[in-house]
Amino acid sequence: MVFNLSRPVAITAALLLASCSFVDEQLLPPLTGDPAPAKTAIAAPAGTEKAAAMPSDPTATQPAMPAPAAAPAQASRFQLPEVTSAPSTGTVVGQRVEALRDDLRALQARINQSSGEFEAIETSTTETSQRYHGTMAAINARLQIGTTKGNPILINQWNEAQGDLEQIAADVSKMNSLANTVAEDAGEVGFLLESVQSAFELSGAIEEDHRQLTVLEDETSRTSVLANRLLSQLTNDINRQTAYVGTERMNLTNTSIAIKNGGFLGTSAGSRNYLQTATAEPAAAERQALVIIRFDREDVAYEQALYDAVSRAMQERPQSNFDVVSVAPLNRNLASNQAQSVRNAERVLRSLTDMGLPASRIKLSSTANANVAANEVHVYVR
Repeated sequence: MVFNLSRPVAITAALLLASCSFVDEQLLPPLTGDPAPAKTAIAAPAGTEKAAAMPSDPTATQPAMPAPAAAPAQASRFQLPEVTSAPSTGTVVGQRVEALRDDLRALQARINQSSGEFEAIETSTTETSQRYHGTMAAINARLQIGTTKGNPILINQWNEAQGDLEQIAADVSKMNSLANTVAEDAGEVGFLLESVQSAFELSGAIEEDHRQLTVLEDETSRTSVLANRLLSQLTNDINRQTAYVGTERMNLTNTSIAIKNGGFLGTSAGSRNYLQTATAEPAAAERQALVIIRFDREDVAYEQALYDAVSRAMQERPQSNFDVVSVAPLNRNLASNQAQSVRNAERVLRSLTDMGLPASRIKLSSTANANVAANEVHVYVR
C-alpha cells in the first residue's frame, strides 16, 4: 500500500534524562499512648458489700500476661530437611555411608543457598515490575488525554521506567547464572543417588548399614526431586521474563515517540484524508513503494503513517532494509527541486532512525521524474 501524506508529527526514539519519582507517600496516623477506655462496672445488688480495690494479701501479685509467641520464620518452598544422622557401625560399608551422607549435606547446603537466592531475585523482580507498571500507567494516562510535546515530567518518568526495566533485565541475568549452578548441583545429586544405590551391593555390611542406606537413599531422592523442580522453575521464569523484557522495550520505544508528540501515534482522521492506494499514484520506479510522501506544502505530517507502514513491514519481515528515494519534478527548476527533495529525504531518514531503525539498514538516493508535480520521497522495502 502507498500513501500520500500531509501535516507534521515529530518523532524521536530514545529520551534519556534524569529520572524522578511521582509516587505520593502517605503517612500512617501516629500511634498514641492513651490508656484503653475503662470497662463499664455492673452495679451490685442492694445490700452487698463493695468489692475491695486491692487484694487482701499485700504480697499477692497479679498474674503476668503471657508474652505473644514469635511468628515462625517462613521457610523457603524449596527448603530441604536436614540429613538424618546415625551412629557409625564401624564397618567398611558404614564408612562409605558416612562419606555419602557428608556429600549429601554439602549438596543440600548449596541447593538451599540457591533456593534462597532465587526467591530473593523473585522478590526484587516483583517489586521492580510493580514500580515499572505504576510509572508506565501514569505516563499512558497522561498521553491518553493529551499533553504538551516533549513534556519534561513524562520524559523523567520514562527514564525512571527504563531504569526499572533494565533492573528486571539484570535480574534475568542473575537467574541465568543461578540456573547454571543449580543444573550442576542437580547433576551431582543424580550421581550421588546412583552411588547410594550401588552401596547396597558392597560386601561386608551389616543390617544397620542397609537400614542407614535406605534412609539415605530416600533423602537423596527427595533432594534430587527438589533440585530439578528448582531448575524447572528457574527455566520457566527466565523464558517468561526474557520475553517480557523484549516486549516492554518495544513498548518503551513507542512511548518515547508518543511523549515527543504529546500523544500516541496512529492513523488519525486527519491523516486518512491524504491516504491513497498505489494504483492511483504515478509510478516513480518499477517496484511498488511502501510509502510515498508528497511535500506539496510546508510542514507535511507524514510521521504517523510512516511509522505505521514501517512497523507492519518489520513485523512481516524483521530483517528488512529500506531505500529512501527523493524524487524531484523534471522541469526548468530541476536543480532547486533536487536540492529541496534531497533535504526532504534526509528528514525522512532522520525520522526512521528516531523510530529506532538502524541507519545501516537505510539507503538514501535521489532521482527526477516528469510525472510528479511536487517534490516527493518514496520509501521502499528490500
